[in-house]
Amino acid sequence: MSAAESTSPEFSLIVTIDDAAHGRKISAEADTEARERIAARLDLIALDRFTITADIRTIAGGIGAKGTVRADLVQTCAATAMPVPATIVEPFDLRFLRDVDAPVGEDDEIEINSDDCDLLPLDGDRMDLGDAAVQSLSLALDPFPRHPDADRVLAEKGVLTEEAAGPFAALAKLRSKPDA
Repeated sequence: MSAAESTSPEFSLIVTIDDAAHGRKISAEADTEARERIAARLDLIALDRFTITADIRTIAGGIGAKGTVRADLVQTCAATAMPVPATIVEPFDLRFLRDVDAPVGEDDEIEINSDDCDLLPLDGDRMDLGDAAVQSLSLALDPFPRHPDADRVLAEKGVLTEEAAGPFAALAKLRSKPDA
């Protein structure tokens, strides 16, 4: 795989300043191949639907995009590895600007405020709304998905609950044993 292939987005939807000049509504759905690539990127078991709806417009210094990402997906339970289906509806309000700072190195310390979180760099006169939507989905995912039957499955396998395995659980067991 070449460097260009490894950095190409899984679902690209390029919008230019000219596209946004008079305002425009965009609606797009990822095909099967794109959904498979997005699922691999986000470590999902499956991504059955991924759609974007957005209103785009020009703003001072770039392009504004306000809309919604919708996805039907399956994550892996953090405790049991069982499938956890989910439907995500995630609104976004993004600004793609020419003068957004270049990315910082991983060891650099930065300070941001809430207004900075939805600012993305404009690449010349264009932006990739599809890739931004995938990023929005990644932020909306449950970081520790849990299957509804996880507690039961774990108990059947002998895994103790947090209360039973807490720092004083071993002492409580000793206390309840008869003196030898």
